[in-house]
Amino acid sequence: MPRMAEAVEPPEVKLICGMISADKTLFDAATERLSESFGGVDIISDDTPFDLTHYYDAEMSAPLLRRFVAFAEPVKPDSIVEVKLATNGMERDFAAAAGNDPARPINLDPGYIAASKLVLASMKNFSHRIYLSAGVWAEITLMYQKGEWRPLPWTFPDYASGRYDNFLTSARKVLLSGAQSQKEACK
Repeated sequence: MPRMAEAVEPPEVKLICGMISADKTLFDAATERLSESFGGVDIISDDTPFDLTHYYDAEMSAPLLRRFVAFAEPVKPDSIVEVKLATNGMERDFAAAAGNDPARPINLDPGYIAASKLVLASMKNFSHRIYLSAGVWAEITLMYQKGEWRPLPWTFPDYASGRYDNFLTSARKVLLSGAQSQKEACK
């Protein structure tokens, strides 16, 4: 007779944060703020033009750049709710410090990497997003299959382009090497 599945703790994940800004000096300031809240950063991406959409130009100015950071300590997946709420507060602080000119000087997009996927947090509901709590939604943005990142029908054009794959793969490797180290330490 089949047994009912039992609840288990999910594996820890690698917290990341994408940053978008027209002022690249804000990336370092934001990284410092993020590190104060979420711990040390172990991977920083190159700056990449954010030019496959102009969605943010009106509120952020242009041209825009994107940079990613990954945090050294793995986290529980459900911590993404508190992380998203905290990054929204940081965005408000940066806007106030800039006198709201531009209205949004930096966009902070937290998410996490698991062995099989990239999950991003959002404050916006869409058909492909699942509600977590406190006004925060989550979506699987990319899946990792057969050694590569694969987009889904709703994946943002910049993520679907593959331009972030090197960063995401590096972060995934660090996550998996840490998981392997933990398994060996428990033997």
